[in-house]
Amino acid sequence: MNNSSLYSILMIVVLFALMYFLMIRPQRKQEQKRREQLSKVKVGDQVVTIGRLHGVVDEVNEAEKTVTLDCDGIYLVFDLSAVAQIKTPSVAPATKNDASSDSAESSNSAESDSSSTSQDSQNKADNSAASDTDKSEEK
Repeated sequence: MNNSSLYSILMIVVLFALMYFLMIRPQRKQEQKRREQLSKVKVGDQVVTIGRLHGVVDEVNEAEKTVTLDCDGIYLVFDLSAVAQIKTPSVAPATKNDASSDSAESSNSAESDSSSTSQDSQNKADNSAASDTDKSEEK
């Protein structure tokens, strides 16, 4: 074997080693980190899907590898791999009943705030209509 063929073989081996350390190894590390992140998804976590849908995890089914998200009262089932990121992991795992009662309380307070605002608007509209009627009757 001459030096040029030995040099060519050595260059091919070096290129494969370089490709492994620059491309394949980091990708495997990233994939492992993602698998760990998805395995830690639990009820109450706020997540973003690959379709940029934001929701709160309501149920995780490890057997079917699915996750049920609560998106403002609409429950959607996704593959676990559809979760792109976990925005804020829950501090303490909340039970399904606790989480639904907390969200019901917050939505009720939000509804009461918006309903009082809409009632105020309706009252103002009624008062202005009544004053317009009174003015037309006086003429």
